[in-house]
Amino acid sequence: MTQVQKDRPWLFRTYAGHSTAEASNALYRSNLAKGQTGLSVAFDLPTQTGYDSDHILARGEVGKVGVPISHLGDMRTLFADIPLDQMNTSMTINATAPWLLALYIAAADEQGADISALQGTVQNDIIKEYLSRGTYICPPKPSLRMITDIAAYTRAHLPKWNPMNVCSYHLQEAGATPEQELAFALATATAVLDDLKGKVPEEHFGQMVGRISFFVNAGIRFVTEMCKMRAFVDLWDEICRERYGVSDPKMRRFRYGVQVNSLGLTEQQPENNVYRILIEMLAVTLSKKARARAVQLPAWNEALGLPRPWDQQWSLRMQQIMAYETDLLEYEDLFDENPAVERKVAALKEGARAELALIDSMGGAVEAIEYMKSRLVDSNA
Repeated sequence: MTQVQKDRPWLFRTYAGHSTAEASNALYRSNLAKGQTGLSVAFDLPTQTGYDSDHILARGEVGKVGVPISHLGDMRTLFADIPLDQMNTSMTINATAPWLLALYIAAADEQGADISALQGTVQNDIIKEYLSRGTYICPPKPSLRMITDIAAYTRAHLPKWNPMNVCSYHLQEAGATPEQELAFALATATAVLDDLKGKVPEEHFGQMVGRISFFVNAGIRFVTEMCKMRAFVDLWDEICRERYGVSDPKMRRFRYGVQVNSLGLTEQQPENNVYRILIEMLAVTLSKKARARAVQLPAWNEALGLPRPWDQQWSLRMQQIMAYETDLLEYEDLFDENPAVERKVAALKEGARAELALIDSMGGAVEAIEYMKSRLVDSNA
């Protein structure tokens, strides 16, 4: 194995947000002081679905699974003493993404930040919400318009911002096979890019293709998950080149962040979740060709309740040990020319291409989305 110059590590994140903006801000600043290199914001369910914290339908859910944000004051408090022009922030928000991104920009502007220098991601995958979570507000057609309106806005005003995280994470949790996870995520990306045509100048379209990022689930089946990531890399490069004519290899990179599978963590003997999390992280870090750009890990006791700061620190240290104490980042891809890996990747790509062909035959984005939803329903029947 040829030793090469050491790579830069991926972004270290923890998925965090709870109770109040003030308490979440304290947690963010504590995690950053421990070596975390990016933020990943969890919003509570009322915020995700467009309700203020004092709305009657929000009762019992405020601050339960994330931080409640009802207005600019909350967003200002959430990022107090955190210079947003020096931060890479991922916001897991979909149906209300236009509004939350606007609040983030306003908070950064109040700090005196150069808005064009802001870096981060707004998940903005309302299609995934419709397919697998149910926390959408509008049906597919207007949802698609909102996604691409945000993308067009970021091209003009936030050139370093990722306008969408195509999210296959919840597809896996909704029962998708690895082949379906590949196909449905890629079909979502192409639906968005097809709709984006005409909203941005033609000469900038390749750059917008390059700004699309993905958010992927890594489960316990280590070899399959690692091969799935390599299949994603190959298929996305193929789509960018053949469907959209993107000639710059940098714009065809499969850029993804990952949270390993929280649904597979157990309440019984929760200490064993540490091993599950580590094995799942290896699937997205060992292969240089398909290494995640950002990683966030759940806490060992997440199946029991919201993780405490110490629990999140443990997950952060797991990433830091892998990146800084091992020699992983000193080598080329460990799996190139491995016949077992090549066979598995080829099989995954073949299955995904078959699904993509069916999706393309549906006749339009809305029809394709309904088809994918029916497939997930069938898999859970």
